[in-house]
Amino acid sequence: MSLLDGIENRGDLKGLDENQLEQLAHEIRARIIQVTSNNGGHVGPNLGVVELTLALHLAFDTAKDRLVFDVSHQGYVHKLLTGRNDERFDALRQTNGLSGFINREESEHDHYGAGHAGTCLSAALGMAVARDLNRTGEHVVAICGDAAFTCGITLEALNNAASTTKKLIVILNDNEWSIAKNVGALSKYFNELITNPAYLKIHEDLEAFLKKIPGGKSLIKLGSKAKQDTKDLFAPSSLFEKLGLRYIGPIDGHDIEQLTHHLEFAKTAKEPLVLHVLTKKGKGYEIAENHPERFHGAGPFDPETGHGKPAKSGAPMKYQDAFGKSIVKLARKDPRIVGITAAMPSGTGLSALKEVSESRFFDVGIAEEHAILFAAGMAVRGLRPVCAIYSTFLQRAYDPIIHDICLQNLPVLFCMDRAGLSPNDGPTHHGLFDLSYLRCVPNAVIMQPKDVNELQDMVATGLKMDGPCFIRYPRGAGDGKDLRPEPSILQTGRAEIAREGEDLVFWALGPMISEAKKLAERLEIEEGIKCGVVNARFIKPLDKGLLKRQIVEGSRIVTMEDHVLAGGFGSAVLEFIENEGLSAQVERIGWPDEFVDHGSSVADLRKQHGLDFESMLEQLRKFLQASQRSSGEYVSND
Repeated sequence: MSLLDGIENRGDLKGLDENQLEQLAHEIRARIIQVTSNNGGHVGPNLGVVELTLALHLAFDTAKDRLVFDVSHQGYVHKLLTGRNDERFDALRQTNGLSGFINREESEHDHYGAGHAGTCLSAALGMAVARDLNRTGEHVVAICGDAAFTCGITLEALNNAASTTKKLIVILNDNEWSIAKNVGALSKYFNELITNPAYLKIHEDLEAFLKKIPGGKSLIKLGSKAKQDTKDLFAPSSLFEKLGLRYIGPIDGHDIEQLTHHLEFAKTAKEPLVLHVLTKKGKGYEIAENHPERFHGAGPFDPETGHGKPAKSGAPMKYQDAFGKSIVKLARKDPRIVGITAAMPSGTGLSALKEVSESRFFDVGIAEEHAILFAAGMAVRGLRPVCAIYSTFLQRAYDPIIHDICLQNLPVLFCMDRAGLSPNDGPTHHGLFDLSYLRCVPNAVIMQPKDVNELQDMVATGLKMDGPCFIRYPRGAGDGKDLRPEPSILQTGRAEIAREGEDLVFWALGPMISEAKKLAERLEIEEGIKCGVVNARFIKPLDKGLLKRQIVEGSRIVTMEDHVLAGGFGSAVLEFIENEGLSAQVERIGWPDEFVDHGSSVADLRKQHGLDFESMLEQLRKFLQASQRSSGEYVSND
């Protein structure tokens, strides 16, 4: 039996010696590679924190002490050490398997759920205050990646930490990466903290001397305060100390003994402190070490080569690639176009613009709020900013969208990837709420394409507009294998009739259009009714003329959206009908008013929530029966 198979709790760890802990670290890495190569997942971040997580579990009792992981995509090791090394881990990020993030419903050892960056320190500070007020004695540890410090929320928490509690441990897990390479002044500052040549020279000389004398190794272990005091002689006081947190570091993030020693010391501190830990993303798997961006969040891959599954010949183009090609094509002709992303250059496809013109590409780090305000400043000076941000992350910038972009009616184009489901990642990453939070904002134009070529058209259309425009599109492949040479400019608020039919008309968005066509064909065959399909294109403004004409002519309306029903596209149709004083029979198809869990695929999750083909067909049969009864057309089978 392997060492990992025998680990159920902290007590099992405590009995291991130094060599066994190193062996356990090796086994944990092998287990993570085995599972993620089958399922995909956050490979590099987890391989990089194996020793750090082992040290945390040696120093702290996670049944009582509170570990708060930022983003929490690096929580796989924690799961393996807390009784979850079983078939649930084999199904990590799959239907009925473990979540890819920390999840409070999974285990008593999961203390705070997360999926977005920058939430950790504020939440940990809140837990520390609760402990202080309740007069309990548990430790609270915030494990923050260096990229989290580009988030305004983290800096806000740092500003309040020392004045709020005297007992808080902050781990700065510094691997120089978030998803892409870290950017900005703080990243440079962290690098300066760990590379001061005078400090490094004296520290290395002291360690070399101590290793030569009897008992010297023990003196090195006890040298935390001396190390800190020595650093203060040669380097300016750290930013953390100016904010009232004691700074200790840098510490080798792959030395379990040193890490455990510093964590034990931190438990005795009478002031909030920061342990600056240096780790290597992808540690122990050379391919991931050499390609940290690709292995941040990877799909299934061959563990021997690191290669993912090759795309099938003639496979449809991915939306993110279509966006990247579209923006490059347009930027070559219009020097006013600039691109902005928040640490997601490759995921959004905007990295293609950097290859064409680095001066017009801006990665601001994990700082969505700043990204939007930054775009606003560009727009008022005549540039045409394009913000490429996932739907779920755009939520973080809601106030600037309203206050700075839409209120001033600025021409900023928002391209929102991952609108709809991100199945393996789960509720923190699904883009199911954007229509509801954007539709109510004046001046916003909102679109969704049916395929990659229509995305190209919408990007070109949005860049011609004089105000804010939002384009939402799903993760992965869209219909179409390549882009037309030139985009078309769409007429604002004009839908497209995709299938003629007047008895019942589907008004559908994006990926639901193909589903609507299949449903229309089945209903026409089985029920003998003429079903039309409209590619709505525009959520705001609606094509009111077409919709009103169809209703007046007696068509029953079915709305279909890859979005929650509450406040979504179907709600917009109902509001229009009410405002116009029309009478219509309407059925809405979309996601329910609940958070959708993670799953193996979009198809799995749709089936669970009644959005698979057969479930939607049954819903429509009931709608037709009810509508026939209400109109007096229904004939009983009795």
